[in-house]
Parts: sequence; C-alpha cells; structure tokens
Amino acid sequence: MLEKPGEIQVDKEIDARGSFCPGPLMELIRGIRAIPVGGTLALLSSDPGSARDVPAWVQKAGHELLGAFPEQGYTRFVVRRKR
Repeated sequence: MLEKPGEIQVDKEIDARGSFCPGPLMELIRGIRAIPVGGTLALLSSDPGSARDVPAWVQKAGHELLGAFPEQGYTRFVVRRKR
C-alpha cells in the first residue's frame, strides 16, 4: 500500500534532478546500499524514464516502493530497503 508523502520518514534523500538515464537509477542503487535494512530513501528525479525504471528495479531488487509522488518538474520516489 502506497503511503502519503507526509507519513513517511526518510533516512536519506538523493537529489538527481537534472540527471538523465541511467543517472537517477544508479544514484538510487548506490544510495540504497548506504542505508540499513528497513531504512527509507527518497530519490528526486526529473527524468521521465525514472517513472518506469525505478519501480521495475525496486521490484526486481526485492525492495518496497512506498510511493512515487509527482512534484513540480520532478517525481519523489520513496523506497524502503528490504534486504
């Protein structure tokens, strides 16, 4: 179940706005490795491809997408590290 932005505590935030594929996804992968299991990471991305790439990678990697929240000019993806 996706949560609302204000209900999620984020442990780490990565601002990848202005970066293009595969930059935001690579930042997410690097960032998720830097937080403990159970921690949450927010990725800010203005790359339209992230709307497809981020959820696909999160599912494949076995983590949990808590939400993809559209903001003005970018999307905030919030991911919980599961393993």
